[in-house]
Amino acid sequence: MKLFLLKTCLLLIPVFVLDITVWKVKKSAISFQIKNAGVTINGAFYGLKSEIKFDPLKLQESNIFASVDSKTVNTEMESRDNHLRKPDYFDVEKYPLITLQSVKLEKTGPITFNGTFKLTIKDITKEVVIPFSFIKIPEKNQLKGNFTINRRDYGIGSSSMILADDVTINLDVELTE
Repeated sequence: MKLFLLKTCLLLIPVFVLDITVWKVKKSAISFQIKNAGVTINGAFYGLKSEIKFDPLKLQESNIFASVDSKTVNTEMESRDNHLRKPDYFDVEKYPLITLQSVKLEKTGPITFNGTFKLTIKDITKEVVIPFSFIKIPEKNQLKGNFTINRRDYGIGSSSMILADDVTINLDVELTE
């Protein structure tokens, strides 16, 4: 009888472990802002690809991985976008992907979290903390957050009196199960 109970328990363990929701991106907006000569420049990246396993009640088992093609950088000015694709900035031929991998996820409120992520741009990886919200209601499932990085930490451009170092990145991802 004990052996039967043990076998039954062992069979049920995978059911509880695999009970993390796997989310698919329905639509996404990855935007950024940076000051250039005192003027705020808005830009975006397109085509987010991700593997999101997220359950607010099982953060230790949750995992978020996302990537975007660096050549999709778009500031609504073709000459600037082409310049940003060159080796001085994103070097899109050599480094085609920008990636984000969760390291640690923590709950900070009913729908708010802090995620520690490894952000990789141009083969340079640094940890960033991204405060984000997760909303799950019948009409919408959404991850939304923003954070600031120093572009020079990732080899994007050089020292400049005109171009700011800080870049604010906004993430708005609508999800489906």
